[in-house]
Amino acid sequence: MKNNQDSRIWALTFGALGIVFGDIGTSPLYAIRECFSEHFNIPVTPINILGLLSLIFWSMVLVVSIKYIFFVLRADNKGEGGILSLLALAVPPTNKTSGGRKKWIVFVGLFGAALLYGDGMITPAISVLSALEGLRVATDAFDHYIVPMTVVVLFTLFYVQEYGTSKIGFVFGPVITVYFTMLAALGIPHIITNPGVLAALNPYYGLHFLLNNGASGFWAMGSVFLVLTGCEALYADMGHFGRKPIRRAWFMFVFPALVLNYMGQGAMLLENPENIVNPFYRMAPSWALYPVVIIATLATIVASQALISGVFSLTRQAISLGFCPRMQVVHTSSEEMGQIYIPQMNWALMICTIWLVLSFKTSSNLAGAYGIAVAMTMLITTVLACYVAHRRWKWKLATTLILGAGMIGIDMVFFVANTIKIPHGGWFPLLIGGIIFTLLTTWKRGRRILAVRLREQTMNFIDFVKDECEHPVHRIPGTAVFMTSDPEMTPPALARNVQHNRVLHNRVVLLSIMTREIPRVPRATRAQVETFPDGFFRATVFFGFMESPNLNEILESLRLKDLNIEMAEITFFLGRETLIASNQRGVGSMRMWRKHLFSFMSRNAQRATQFFQIPPNQVIEIGSQIEL
Repeated sequence: MKNNQDSRIWALTFGALGIVFGDIGTSPLYAIRECFSEHFNIPVTPINILGLLSLIFWSMVLVVSIKYIFFVLRADNKGEGGILSLLALAVPPTNKTSGGRKKWIVFVGLFGAALLYGDGMITPAISVLSALEGLRVATDAFDHYIVPMTVVVLFTLFYVQEYGTSKIGFVFGPVITVYFTMLAALGIPHIITNPGVLAALNPYYGLHFLLNNGASGFWAMGSVFLVLTGCEALYADMGHFGRKPIRRAWFMFVFPALVLNYMGQGAMLLENPENIVNPFYRMAPSWALYPVVIIATLATIVASQALISGVFSLTRQAISLGFCPRMQVVHTSSEEMGQIYIPQMNWALMICTIWLVLSFKTSSNLAGAYGIAVAMTMLITTVLACYVAHRRWKWKLATTLILGAGMIGIDMVFFVANTIKIPHGGWFPLLIGGIIFTLLTTWKRGRRILAVRLREQTMNFIDFVKDECEHPVHRIPGTAVFMTSDPEMTPPALARNVQHNRVLHNRVVLLSIMTREIPRVPRATRAQVETFPDGFFRATVFFGFMESPNLNEILESLRLKDLNIEMAEITFFLGRETLIASNQRGVGSMRMWRKHLFSFMSRNAQRATQFFQIPPNQVIEIGSQIEL
């Protein structure tokens, strides 16, 4: 039994190499080169090389190993990670937090999630572009083909998303394993040639670099930060692999390979400072250059795939938690429930990513846009994790403040250092994050206002049942299912059906699909059913934020609660509201432009029949107009 468990953990460790660490693993392609960017005017001298290597090493120790591996990974929501899971932990439904504080926490967490969309656009662009730029080391003949080749690779990557990663996912682990092995193999010979580079493990050199270079040294921390850009992906993918395999993969494979490669680049620069134009590929012997480019390109494709899949997963969580309109969610694997494809997000990502490549043209230019959004998200993650540690884990306030102050201090250094990038392209991920945040909050607030308007126009469901028992209408065979987001009130479709048609089916089921702020809901506790007189039922079916509602699963859950409904006998009644932006005021009302935006989002949301996979020939939609 123990051997089977160990084998499973090793298999997950191997899989984590391909998915979890692809992003952070591609940083050696460009990180050290950008630390000596012309923007900072830092000379490539031995003391500066050792200083930057020291800052890179200790940044990985403090941020990745201590903050994320040992601290943040503890903040799992029933095994799931990611900033929305962390937000659900910080503000659970039973939370007694005051309204103002709860609103502030949700606001911060949502903004952090929105910023990850910008990261999902930049990462594929800079990773693939930097990998293919290695061809320039071999010959100048490729100069005019790097950008077109990058566009072709990215277009192909996004085009095959609809087929899912299950067919090619088995190669992810081997590709990244070969890649990390290559990272170590490239660095070791240079370290052997110049072992003095290992002095960079002494933090003194990092401090000396910052003190000696003044403002330029501080701003260079924005490029040092590039070695940390995969940390949020590491946390978000915890649900796929678990905490132990991720920790094992980091300390046994990833961290040693990265240190050896960064030290190898530094050792080479100590001998030949002119290699700073592209230190990663200059480490490779001439005979190995093309294989290294191929392996690096494959690794960046895997890293990009992980970020794209992460955006799909984040979007599904946002839909489930009520922050995003319904979109088409395609499950690309019958075995792995986490493998999904969202067409609208895929094509939006592709357009933005290819636009970035065509606009910035080089990975050095893109590095100017990369980092500010991730740094802000990492700062928000630290704040939320500390809040969870104090509120949920019952850590002493003093302990939380001391640990939090240290981590937040480091995050603030990286964030402030990255602000210099805003005029050079850093505005783009912030703009994307601001747009996504506006959409998420507009949808959430709009749905809340819409629920209030609907409540004003309908009566309580229990009162409706009493009235129908006292004044019955004609009943016909079959089962009518009225879907509603508010199980306490009578759905407008039900009220209008009785008002205009004066007829009801023998069985009337009020069905609500709710999302619990946990990743997955056990089947045994998925459904709740209340029975009322005269054939009325009220059913609530719960799903986790990592699940997609499925009609067959819904009906099966109802059968477990003795509400047996056959698909063939059901007629589904759905309300279809036409929203009208008006000057109507009320509690929580929105500005006119946001009302128009919410109305637009509502019109373009996926219809409930498609989202819940309801047979369209068994659906009756009853429309109504509602002023916001």
